[in-house]
Amino acid sequence: MLSEPASILYEDNHLLAVNKKAGQIVQGDKTGDIPLSEHFKAFIKQRDNKLGNVYLGVPHRLDRPVSGALLFAKTGKALERLNALIRERQLQKIYWAITRFEPPHEEERLEQYIVKNEKQNKSYICPASAPGAQRAELSYRLLARSQRYFLLEVQLHTGRHHQIRAQLSAMGCPIQGDLKYGDKRSNPDGSISLHARSLYLIHPVRQTPLEITAPVPESVLWRCFTDSLLQKSN
Repeated sequence: MLSEPASILYEDNHLLAVNKKAGQIVQGDKTGDIPLSEHFKAFIKQRDNKLGNVYLGVPHRLDRPVSGALLFAKTGKALERLNALIRERQLQKIYWAITRFEPPHEEERLEQYIVKNEKQNKSYICPASAPGAQRAELSYRLLARSQRYFLLEVQLHTGRHHQIRAQLSAMGCPIQGDLKYGDKRSNPDGSISLHARSLYLIHPVRQTPLEITAPVPESVLWRCFTDSLLQKSN
């Protein structure tokens, strides 16, 4: 029996939500590594003894070094409706990010413009008039702090390439481990401390509210913050 490629957070006949590990890719790229979508197709085919091909549509993605909640569509109908929810901004995405520097405000909404450099696979803050510029909006709030790090909760209002990484870096708070966007040290496993914490949506077929939450990675730093939040809530 094939092992489960990542922890399943939610599954029904229409949707599959998993907790992606940092380092896994969602769809194929130039590295030739097998993407998570193909791993799960093979896993479901064997688990459910399916004779034909398994369908698994990809409505959204997470960068390779990012962990967290990732949603797949198990039918074409579900994928079409999820894509519509995303276009209409009805899929709410909440991220947790760890930074080395304290943000300038406890809470803030960032509204900027971003342009993607294809050769560098990197996005930059730019003037609205720059060729290829796209409006980028997010809100953040400071959840917790330690002696050396800060935990931010980030809500995306637009979905641009490397948006959180670029916008937090531009305000002086690059994500811990993210060398590409200005942090000073990498993480040993190649990850960055950005985690897709939760997804909120109306189920595309059942039309009922659905909340999916992904446990944070098993590391001393993440555990430090989750323990701190737990103590606050008690």
